[in-house]
Amino acid sequence: MSITPDSTLFQPTSLGSIELANKLIMAPMTRSRALPDGGISDAQVEYYAQRASAGLIIGEATQVSPVGGGAYLSTPGIYTDGHEAGWKRVADAVHARGGKFVVQLWHVGRHAHAAINGIGAVAPSAIQTDITTHIGPEGRSRVGLPHALTVQEIHATQQDFANAAQRAIRAGADGVEIHAAGSYLPQQFLAENANRRTDEYGGSPSNRARFVIELVEAVTAAVGADRVGIKISPGIAIGELNETAPWTTYDALFKAIAPLNLAYLHAMYDIGDSYVDELRASWPTSFILGSGFHRPVTEADYEDAIEHGRIDAAVIGRNFLANPDLVDRLRHGADLNEPRPEHFYSGGTIGYIDYPTIAA
Repeated sequence: MSITPDSTLFQPTSLGSIELANKLIMAPMTRSRALPDGGISDAQVEYYAQRASAGLIIGEATQVSPVGGGAYLSTPGIYTDGHEAGWKRVADAVHARGGKFVVQLWHVGRHAHAAINGIGAVAPSAIQTDITTHIGPEGRSRVGLPHALTVQEIHATQQDFANAAQRAIRAGADGVEIHAAGSYLPQQFLAENANRRTDEYGGSPSNRARFVIELVEAVTAAVGADRVGIKISPGIAIGELNETAPWTTYDALFKAIAPLNLAYLHAMYDIGDSYVDELRASWPTSFILGSGFHRPVTEADYEDAIEHGRIDAAVIGRNFLANPDLVDRLRHGADLNEPRPEHFYSGGTIGYIDYPTIAA
């Protein structure tokens, strides 16, 4: 099945108050090109500007506080005036080329390494994992025992997300996405083997969902629900998380946040799984999907899912990474550049802003 110029993928849509020129969304992808202080580099500005023909760009995971980072080197932040100014450069560059851009709000939780953030890790519970991360010339090192957040610290963390959202909107972003997937802090609260608390934030599914529910409420109160999306990956085992029966937990989450009418729900899930249809049926606003974890997925697969009402837009990673003009290439049936994995996190401009366009 080939993509034709009149494909639904190229038709406009909206996610809350965000108007998209097409249904091809660039996925958030960590690329390790930020400045040492979490600021935005010139290369990052160019990288996003090059890909502005996407219906929407979801920016790479961006830490909401100093302790919220520390999982990887050279990742950006959104908690200082300098960070805010850097993201304004990105938003302005994307808008100048007709695109739309949201900042993904991120807290790594127990993935943080003290050698990177200078602080260490926090988590729902003090459970050390065997996760290792690259900390520099020394190579890889195991993360330490995380500090279990107090209730006061939980509320402060939720406010960190709200403050970061306000900074993103002031910087000119069209919205924000709460990163509640990928085994990071929000999902650590949702997962029973990472959250062994005995207070109101642990135990029952509704209690384990409470942190994320209150977090979403804080962010929507700060910037408006029509500019807020949330990303989830229920039941996908990443980073030693084990959600053995996630559906009850996510059901509690959805029942609480669905009435807020967020701009969209972004799921990481295999496109052929029946749970995609359950998510679509349970969510009242736009539903977007990123897939390809257990089997290859093509833009034609996404097109079919949109045409059958299973999803509203497609979230695409590697093909946008390697093809800044992916929308034009698909529209004209042009060959695609192949990604170069050796440069995914290598720093510098090679394998980052040097992929050729068909115009070139």
